[in-house]
Amino acid sequence: MITTTTRHLLQYLIVLSMALAGAAFAQGTQRAQGTQTAAAPATVPGAQVQKPEQYILGPGDVVRVSVFQNPDLTLETRVSEQGQISYPLVGSVALGGLSVREAEQRIAKALKDGKFVLNPQVNILLMQVRSAQISILGQVGKPGRYPIDQVGAKVSEMIAAAGGVVPGASDIVTLSGTRNGRPVKLEIDLPQVLQAGKTELDPVVQTGDILHVDRAPLIYVYGEVQKPGVSRLERGMTVMQALAQSGGLTQRGTERGLRIHRRDAAGTINIIQPAMNDPVERDDVIYVKESLF
Repeated sequence: MITTTTRHLLQYLIVLSMALAGAAFAQGTQRAQGTQTAAAPATVPGAQVQKPEQYILGPGDVVRVSVFQNPDLTLETRVSEQGQISYPLVGSVALGGLSVREAEQRIAKALKDGKFVLNPQVNILLMQVRSAQISILGQVGKPGRYPIDQVGAKVSEMIAAAGGVVPGASDIVTLSGTRNGRPVKLEIDLPQVLQAGKTELDPVVQTGDILHVDRAPLIYVYGEVQKPGVSRLERGMTVMQALAQSGGLTQRGTERGLRIHRRDAAGTINIIQPAMNDPVERDDVIYVKESLF
């Protein structure tokens, strides 16, 4: 029969073994978490984002080259006009015309062939992209060709670099370019990006892109209105709003004599008798007839 003292001793040993096992488990978990944390790259606000591996390096690009476990070989430098960089131990290395991945492999081979590093793991981070350029045309402050100075630059940022849109410009920016070897044409709604904060609608530009800002869509109002002439077509504008923008009807004008001349896709002009809440379309010609009574 187990005595009370023996029973207490056994209970104490059981509790002690459970406590030791729990401590060992907790320590192992912390060690595992610590290993994962150390392996995960730190996120620094405002840090440059690495360009896709297929990006082709060229003169003026600023790169940061690093070799795993070899901090002395970390170098931030600019690709020369000849497409070369001067790298520690190996000297001049031609990177112009290579993709980021190919440039990493070339530097790694030079380090290995020179027996400087046994198994070099080279990483190249793009800091500035100056060899890449885009064209910005149309209704902007300074049309022309612009370098993509910042990795990951977006359409709105490039439009700002060109002086922004001028008065009378459209809210839509058209991007023409190539993605994955295929031509693309995108329409970027600037108010949605800048005012509504929908940054997902603001694509990253790539070399060779063409950004075009057209003039704002217009409508034409004449006849018995206070201020006949050309007006900007605002979003969602109705016939009533278009007439209000033109100062409203004169004393001789009548809603019953209201007509819209609208050109269809085939170029045919159709005459429409609209209601006051009907939407107005681009290049509509609104005519207000004189009342007979």
